[in-house]
Order: sequence, then C-alpha cells, then structure tokens
Amino acid sequence: MVARRSPASQVHPRRKSKPAPRSIDASAATKQKNTVLCVLLALATIALYSPVIGHSFVVLDDREYVTANPHIHDGLSRNTVKWAFTSTEAANWHPLTWLSHALDYQLFALNPGGHHLDSVLIHALNAVLLFLLLGWVTKRVGPSLLVAALFALHPINVESVAWVAERKNVLSTLFFFLAIGAYGWYARKPDWQRYLLVAALFAAGLMAKPMVITLPFVFLLLDYWPLGRTTGSPASAIGAPQLTGSRLLLEKIPLLVLSAASAWITLIAQRTGQAVRTFEEFPLAIRIENAVVAYGLYLWKMLWPARLAIYPHSAIALPAWRWTLSTLVLMSITALVVTFRKRYLPVGWFWFLGTLIPVIGLVQVGEADMADRYAYIPLIGIFVMIAWGLGDWAEAKEVRTAWLIIPAVCGLTALGFDAHRQMSYWESQYSLLAHTLAVTDPERSAYVHDALGSALLDPGSSMTQHDLENF
Repeated sequence: MVARRSPASQVHPRRKSKPAPRSIDASAATKQKNTVLCVLLALATIALYSPVIGHSFVVLDDREYVTANPHIHDGLSRNTVKWAFTSTEAANWHPLTWLSHALDYQLFALNPGGHHLDSVLIHALNAVLLFLLLGWVTKRVGPSLLVAALFALHPINVESVAWVAERKNVLSTLFFFLAIGAYGWYARKPDWQRYLLVAALFAAGLMAKPMVITLPFVFLLLDYWPLGRTTGSPASAIGAPQLTGSRLLLEKIPLLVLSAASAWITLIAQRTGQAVRTFEEFPLAIRIENAVVAYGLYLWKMLWPARLAIYPHSAIALPAWRWTLSTLVLMSITALVVTFRKRYLPVGWFWFLGTLIPVIGLVQVGEADMADRYAYIPLIGIFVMIAWGLGDWAEAKEVRTAWLIIPAVCGLTALGFDAHRQMSYWESQYSLLAHTLAVTDPERSAYVHDALGSALLDPGSSMTQHDLENF
C-alpha cells in the first residue's frame, strides 16, 4: 500500500518557491534606481558644462588639431584615416583622436559649438560609466555615486572638457573605463575571448592618448580591491575566482607589451615633434623637485580648486621648503594608507601616484610643469578614498542617509559653481591667457605673455565680442 501524503507535505514545496519573486522584484528595483541615478548624473553634468557649447576655439592647440588642420577638414575620408594612423603630427600618435576630430568637422565644420558638445557628452558618459563600474564591482551605490559626481563636477576637470584639443583626454578615458569593465567581466570567468576584448579596448585607449599606458598596473590594484582576485582576499561582490600573485602578473604580460609599444611610439613622435626637453634645459634634479611638488599641488587643488590655469615651467630650482613639505605629505599619507586595514585606501592612493607617472615631468614634454588635465584619471583614486572612507564612517556611527545627502549635495553644489566660473575663462584665447597671467607667477610667464600678445594682434580669432567690449 502506498502511503498518502499529508496536506502539510503537499503545501510545503510551494512555500519554498515564494522568495524567488521577491528577489526578482528587488533586482528590478535596484536596476530602476541605478537607471534614474545615471540619468540624473548625466543631466547634471551636461547642464553644468552647457555654457562651453557657446565658447569659441582657442588658438592654443585647437589650431593645430582642428581649425587649421587640412587633414581634419577632409572629414572621414580614406586619406584622413590613412593619415591618422601614420601621422605623428602634434608630437603624438593618437589616430582615434584625429578621427574623432575629423568626424566632428564632417558634422559641424568650424562651428565650435558642435565640437564642444561632443566633449561634454563624452565627459558625461565617462561619469556614468564610472558610477556603474564602481557600483557593479562593490555593490555600494552611495560611495560609487559620490565618486562619479566628484569626477563629473570638480573644477580641475574643466580643462579636459572645455578645451577642444583635449578631446584626447576624455576619449582615452572612455576606453579606459570600458577596458576596466571588460576586465571585470574577464575576472568573473577568465577565457581568451574576454581577454582579447580587454586588450582591444586598452589598445583603443592608447590610440586616443598614451597616458592610459598605466592601465595594466591599475588592473593589479583592482585585483587586490575590489575584485578580490589575490589569494586570501575577501570574496568580491562579483564572485571573481582567486589566483596567485605570479598568475596575476603573468596574465598582464601581453598588456604590458602594448604599454611598451605605446611608450616607444610616443617617444619617437615627441622627439620628432621636438617636444621632449633636454637635460640641459631641465636638469634631472629640477625635474625630481618639480615632480614631488606637483604631486602635492594636485592634492591641494583637489581640496581647494582655486587659481586653476596653465602652469608655465620655471626651469629653475624650487625653494627647499616646497619640495620638503610635499615629500613629508606624500610619505605621511603613504604610511597611513598602509597602516589602516582598509583595502580601498592603498588602492586609491597608489592609483593616484601611479597613473600620474607618465605626466609628472620626469620626462619633460612641452613648457608646463603640471596641468589640470593630467589629474583627470589620477584623482579618481583620491575620490575613492574619500567616498569609501566617509561611507565606512557613516556605517560605523549609524548615521542616517539624510544627514549624508545634505552635506554631499552642498559640497557638490559648491564645486559646480566653482567649475562654472572656471569654464568661463575658456571662452576665448584672450580670456584664458589673461586669467593665466592673473593667477601665475609673472616671472614664469614669458610664454604666456608672448601668447597673449599674439592673441591681441589677431583679435578676430582670439577674442569674443565680450572680450573686445571689456578690453
């Protein structure tokens, strides 16, 4: 005789299946919330930078990159594509940047508004990608949103967005973020097809601007946190399998080959364009002093974004107190991030230090001792340290969300107002150079004086109607 099932045993399987819809609903709600936050972040970024759409080109590099470049004026023709991949004009090999300018010229000709609009849209997309990447690999929405908002609104990034010739900066960062996203996808389930996508996106970033050359080292930092791929690390939010340190280093070798090739091509291009300065012009001791001071100044301008401009190199020894103070600050922060048992601290700090190395001045290119645009990627590491540090403090103190949102919104609003003021200086060549003279050391500004004189000699291309009326 077959035993009958009790009513309870018949109902029991149905009870086990009930949590599934709740899980689906929670996932859908999270996606909906992230979508809303992405839209708000993008709209805030575009709204902030909308004034630059009415700005003119500046003679400084825009002439070489767009306004007087006959290859760009051919649009996306076969000859332009061939030239872009073989040219070292402007002392760089960045074919994708040339092609982006050629596309803009084909769409907008010499209407600067269209060129500025595309840079603004790419910057907004970069901010959204940064938020999505951090949220995906950490599952922490609040700190991820704060990092992305700081990146989107901070005044130090105005130079990268408001200067048409710096399309290479925002474009290379777009591929930089896409490569990180592909690397996270690869880390979850390593295979050669996924790795090939990582390599292809990294190569695209290098073909937009070689500053992303440090990406393989960034991947090693991400292996430590938040991907948790190193042996003995806490499990990551995306469930990436763990590997030994030697295996993690070994998988970066093909990417390091790409970095080496890009460095070699860039050095040839810059020497051909006579952009690399000799040690007679800039002695090694001065370069080291300037590099240390520049690190400190990038941190200071992140905290207090005032007197942002073009920074001419003095090519003379700096006062001892400046590089001594910067050295002490850097050493102290390094000791603190290594001491505290928070994995995001050393990752953020060494992200900042490492991604600045290509442009810190040890290989001196051009006339500047530092530049706001160079901080576009590096300061993300500091933003991560700040956002996650505040998030952990709030959790430990059980601070209500509202008490976090209010000061965050106030701080971001202040940064937005400062960024709006900063982008007004990029309205024309004249306003940019006049501001630079007002906030930099006059003894170091011979180059700026010369450039401003050229702008005054050609007011039709260098000055807006507002400049002329207030001159």
